[in-house]
Amino acid sequence: MELCLSSTTTTRVLNLNPSRPSHNSLRNPLLHFNHTHRPFTFLKLPSPSRQFHLLQLQSPPNPSRFTASASSSVATGNEKDQLPADIEVKETQEPNCSVRLSVQVPPAVCDDCYSRVLNEFMKQAKVPGFRPGKEVPESILIGYVGKKNVQKATVESILKRTLPHAMSSVTGRALRDSVRIVTKFSEMEQTYSSLNSLRYDVIVDVAPQIKWIPENGYKNLKIVVEIDSDIDASRASEQELRRRHKSLGSMRIVTDRGLQIGDVAVLDISATTVDQDELNVQKIPSAESKGFHFDTEDGDKVLPGFLDSIIGIKGGETKSFQLVFPESWKQEDLRGVHAQFTVECKELFYRDLPELDDSLADRLLPGCTTLNQVKESLFQRCLEVEQTAREQATDNVILDQLQKMVEADIPQSLFEEQGRQFYGAKLLQIQANMKLNEQQLASLSSQKAVNEYLENQKDNILNVIKQNLAVGDIYKRENLQFSTDELVKEVENSIAEFKRQKQEYDEERVREQVQEILEGAKVLEWLREHADIQYITR
Repeated sequence: MELCLSSTTTTRVLNLNPSRPSHNSLRNPLLHFNHTHRPFTFLKLPSPSRQFHLLQLQSPPNPSRFTASASSSVATGNEKDQLPADIEVKETQEPNCSVRLSVQVPPAVCDDCYSRVLNEFMKQAKVPGFRPGKEVPESILIGYVGKKNVQKATVESILKRTLPHAMSSVTGRALRDSVRIVTKFSEMEQTYSSLNSLRYDVIVDVAPQIKWIPENGYKNLKIVVEIDSDIDASRASEQELRRRHKSLGSMRIVTDRGLQIGDVAVLDISATTVDQDELNVQKIPSAESKGFHFDTEDGDKVLPGFLDSIIGIKGGETKSFQLVFPESWKQEDLRGVHAQFTVECKELFYRDLPELDDSLADRLLPGCTTLNQVKESLFQRCLEVEQTAREQATDNVILDQLQKMVEADIPQSLFEEQGRQFYGAKLLQIQANMKLNEQQLASLSSQKAVNEYLENQKDNILNVIKQNLAVGDIYKRENLQFSTDELVKEVENSIAEFKRQKQEYDEERVREQVQEILEGAKVLEWLREHADIQYITR
């Protein structure tokens, strides 16, 4: 039933790795941190490790054209093979933080690759009339293997050997798994066949560079943080004590009076819109309920005016009244709607509570001997919750402000990776809440479903990436650090959690993600210390 008030603001759980799901029954072990520091709460789902890792590297010069030496070194993830001649690479900037590399491979390299391919075929092919491993005349070998197959294998060999050299100009900038050869294979075959050389184009996404507006604006943050009054430790501890006290009492039927504060009523509620033309009157299903157990002590959590309108109602009695949904109402289509409510009181109860004194201490909170001990223990617990909620709310506001202060061209590969991580976490949560059959899972995992999610959540995904980039940049600019002991301890905890849940894991990836979280936590701690923060209770 939609009579209960709910905040219109959303709270994001920030973990710095947008792929990590938020806390739920399938919690990512990487989020399990001790009480000495909180994880970088982000993105409902950690951020791609590659962007922060690469941004920490020194970017080399960016020439428009260069010659890749046959002995040049580049870390591309592939072992480089020395080439008999240099290849020529022309670099052109592309939109969305991408670079096009136009590669020209000379005949000398192509001939060398051709020779290697023939030698490999000679070792593997069982040519009739020739013993395995013996030299086979080129024409006979090609006739046996097939000229088309030899040509295809040669082009593949050329690509495999020259691509690592071609990537030299984007060393330290290229994003993992973003390299794509855009020249059609058939075109490369045709060029090689006719010219005995090869030309191909590669597009690779590079780590985005961010621009602060204003420059160093993060150093002078002025933020206003709204805090829900429900998290106030004093108020929350009083409510918790009242809840525990009520649980020790019993319910008695009210027979001689109407509803008053402290009672519990069982209500049937119906609601319609108000309109002078009866033909336009419509039911409001979300505001209707049968057998609704209404605790009058929760009157501040329902539609304003509802409690006052039913005070005095007796069992079996019906009351009708009009209320207006406030503009801050959670359900947007009800904001400002005038509604006619009809409420029937089916049953009415009052609580018969034991006297609240030291004799109830152990029942209220096991281990306590006095009521004051109970109150103090509950207060301290609520104080921890308040502090955590306050820091979380502060972090959320800081992150929102950071992403508004930076500009960056986001590579498509980075956007898609981040979005897929979000979507994967969403599927995990759905699977945890409701068991999906194979057909449902296949439908939700389809490319169409993923693409629709990426489109619908585009702004949110881009904001998360910008937040991650901003945090990574601040970590470098301010020379922040965390201890090796912290990293080792959290990696061990994360791996232990993976093992406990019998989940597969990549230890290097775990280490990267933990490092991101620790970096993010240091940045948020630094920002909280240096920001001008004003707290407002709502």
